[in-house]
Amino acid sequence: MPHAPHESGAAIVFCGDDALGYTRSRTRVAPGAGLIMDETYRLAHLPLTAPGHPRIIATREGSAYRLGRHPLVFSLALPIAGDALQRAPAHHDLEHELRGSPFAHKIAWSLLPQRQSRLHATICGNLAIGEKPAIASDIRDALRRLGPLQVELRGLFSGAMNLGRLYLRIHPEQRDGVNMIQQIQRSFGRSETDLYLVGLFNLVEDLDAPEAAALMTLIDRWWDRPLLRLELDHLWLLGATDDLVLDEPVIERIALVDD
Repeated sequence: MPHAPHESGAAIVFCGDDALGYTRSRTRVAPGAGLIMDETYRLAHLPLTAPGHPRIIATREGSAYRLGRHPLVFSLALPIAGDALQRAPAHHDLEHELRGSPFAHKIAWSLLPQRQSRLHATICGNLAIGEKPAIASDIRDALRRLGPLQVELRGLFSGAMNLGRLYLRIHPEQRDGVNMIQQIQRSFGRSETDLYLVGLFNLVEDLDAPEAAALMTLIDRWWDRPLLRLELDHLWLLGATDDLVLDEPVIERIALVDD
């Protein structure tokens, strides 16, 4: 059985906005301005969400992207149970608001079922390119000693870059003042980060000023509302050739508990 990371009855504490980078990194839209899909999005996402769109950037010098595809890249990610998210009443309400929004027709709704089984938040990107990385036994042992990881999903979020993609925010468990995602990153010898995003909705067109204002209002309204809490007993090693992981991406499940 998985061992509990807390003493019996201890309350779970999640990292707050003061310890994470979401407020710093959110989209800012000037009054009366629209939301314009940026170059990053038009290079990596738009070719997949709206093939043939006139504003697609098919490729760019110095970039590995070709119509949204790139060489096989391996990353470490938190798996997010798409079926549990769909059953969560708060998420149902959020999606209902999005479907009733003035920009609903500019969301790629058809992608949602395709990606439901592969929702994730990348925590260690670019572990390797082309060939599966070897994960040392001491790293695996350190991860198993952590025990199950609790996370809380909140939403909605749009960032300062990759404009066109809408996310849910992950707030990770904090133990004795330690952000447990950063603890995992340290186990891999990677730099600590403070943004853990679950890409969920994709735009297929720019938003005009009223639509952008409606999105910003919706983001404000949902900022502090929890959508779902999950207990994770494993991580995913993903291998993907696009940023939406449209192909089957899960190469290995890496345990956070003893078998």
